[in-house]
Amino acid sequence: MANHKSAEKRIRQTEKRTAVNRNNRSRLRTQIKKLRAALLHNDKEQSTELLNPTISLIDKAVNKGIIHRNTAARYKSRLTKHVSNLA
Repeated sequence: MANHKSAEKRIRQTEKRTAVNRNNRSRLRTQIKKLRAALLHNDKEQSTELLNPTISLIDKAVNKGIIHRNTAARYKSRLTKHVSNLA
């Protein structure tokens, strides 16, 4: 348990940041799952429609420190490859 005012404040700040990070990570994972589901069903139109918002969310996650930039590059590369193969 925190004994100092500053430690109590850091606990409050950490809880807020954790909630924000969890929300951003959840949005990213949900968007990637939607795109992968469209790819699985060979839905060319929906896949191409979902690709740009997904890439945008991946880039935002990198800027917010949610995922590493190399991980983001790998996600974007693989998803784009799968969408282009479908088309």
